Amino acid sequence: MFMSEYNHSLDTKGRLIIPTRFREQLGSNFILSKGMEHCLCIYPKEEWKKLTDKLCASPSITNPKIRRLNRFFFTGSIECEPDKQGRILIPPNLRAYASLEKEVIIAGVGSRIELWDKEAWEEYNTFDDIEELAGSLEDLQL
Repeated sequence: MFMSEYNHSLDTKGRLIIPTRFREQLGSNFILSKGMEHCLCIYPKEEWKKLTDKLCASPSITNPKIRRLNRFFFTGSIECEPDKQGRILIPPNLRAYASLEKEVIIAGVGSRIELWDKEAWEEYNTFDDIEELAGSLEDLQL
């Protein structure tokens, strides 16, 4: 399970150091994908397979929303292998999607890791509505 938050910088070539603790859990290669709210997500291969198996099992030929969702996930994803310094190269199209320029928040969110532009992360995570969000825990029977 991925937990915690790190603040790292992209280098001039668009590379980002993945924290050692996360790399140990991810293994030698993993999937970098577009995420919701204009962040990027890193999935261990096992988690990515679970997600894509569900997407592929849907009746995508007849449902335009599922076809769009499949395009979103599959065309916006790449397999990554960190270099010896633990860096991954984030392609320009994915950096643009998530507005990643310099400071990046690397957030462990359970089964995945999210990469956020620092300013976007700070705006999105004000938690002004935490009581309302906590109410949704009842829906999960927690």
